[in-house]
Amino acid sequence: MKSIQLATAYNPKDFEDRLYKFWLDSGVFAPDMESGKPPYVIVIPPPNVTGVLHMGHGLNNCLQDILVRYHRMLGQPTLWLPGSDHAGIATQNVV
Repeated sequence: MKSIQLATAYNPKDFEDRLYKFWLDSGVFAPDMESGKPPYVIVIPPPNVTGVLHMGHGLNNCLQDILVRYHRMLGQPTLWLPGSDHAGIATQNVV
């Protein structure tokens, strides 16, 4: 059996462009709006104005990712939408 030399460093360009093109060509990002299934939408809160992130932010994003992928696997038209500022007053106080 012929051995294969693995790269010593991670290089996303080696495969990500090819995979992303496959995903686009196969339509995995286009929901079937005629399926009759109810849409599923999550709005992503914007980042903190202070730039200070904590474990709660990571947990929140992880849970949203899990829910969005789950509903996509159910075949529901799914949207994970970046949101707008929901804390304008707190932002003004910090700034």
